[in-house]
Order: sequence, then C-alpha cells, then structure tokens
Amino acid sequence: MASRGSATREVVQTLLVALVLALVIRAFVVESFLVDGISMEPTLHDGERLLVDKLSYRWRPPQRFDIVVFRYPLDPTRDFVKRVIGLPGETVEIRQGRVYVDGQALEEPYLAGRVPDFYPPVTVPPGHVFVLGDNRPHSDDSRSGWTVPMRDIIGRAWFVYWPPAEAGLVPHP
Repeated sequence: MASRGSATREVVQTLLVALVLALVIRAFVVESFLVDGISMEPTLHDGERLLVDKLSYRWRPPQRFDIVVFRYPLDPTRDFVKRVIGLPGETVEIRQGRVYVDGQALEEPYLAGRVPDFYPPVTVPPGHVFVLGDNRPHSDDSRSGWTVPMRDIIGRAWFVYWPPAEAGLVPHP
C-alpha cells in the first residue's frame, strides 16, 4: 500500500506534466480564439470559439481562401480573423464588388452577396498576404491600406467548438 506522501507526490507530478503539456500544445500546436464581430459572417459568427491550427504554416505558406487568425498590423495587441485573398507578388483589385487577382475574377461562394465596392490595383509585398472579411461592408481588412506580414499570422482557423450547435470544421473552399 502506497503512503499518503507518495500518492500526493504522484498527483502533483501528474498535474505538473499535464500543465506543461497544455502550455506546449497552446504555444506550438493549437490555440483557442474568440470571434469578435460580424466581419466574417456568414462563415463565422460573433461569439463563436475556434481552435486555431498553429502547425500548418511551419511547413507551407498560407493558401488563397484560408481563414487565418493574425495580429492586427495597426495594433499588434489585437487579433483578427480574415480570409486570405492575395498572396505575395500578386496584384489584387476590386471592381464593382468583384475581386480580381492578377486580372482574374475570383469565385467567392462564401459571400452572402456582393456590394458595390472599388479598390485600386495593389501588389502584395513579399512576405505578406492580402486579407478580406466575408462580410465586406462590415470588415476592417486590407482595403484599409495594410497587408499582413506572414510572421504575424498565428494560424489557420480550423474548428468551431462553441456554441455546440455550430461545432464543426471551418469551411475552406
């Protein structure tokens, strides 16, 4: 029969290992994120909680249409969630609500509708991405004159876990 002291020590060791594993997982693998605002509707909704995959971009760069969480370039203390539209070296423009990348119109089935919008051609700098919200009339995004440095991308939105009725993989067309 184990003594009370060794049982207590075993519980403390188990809790410490669990804590270290949780911290390592949060730092390098997956992190929780709260959607704050309506800029990604109808894909993501205000108040939803996401799991963000922090590993994917260690092996490959973000792809067009990925939904990413990143540090807001104008205030790095804030995190934003948006969709990647333009990749480094590409030219992005918006005419009559349609997005064009290198002159080719994008198909954007995730939008609830198009609104008249215009954004002059801009070339995405090396090491950056151009991002847009899915709810364009209510989104602070790259149309405001900034792009996202790759180093500021926290990860790819992967799974909605709250509220339970909305739980599931984040759609990536």
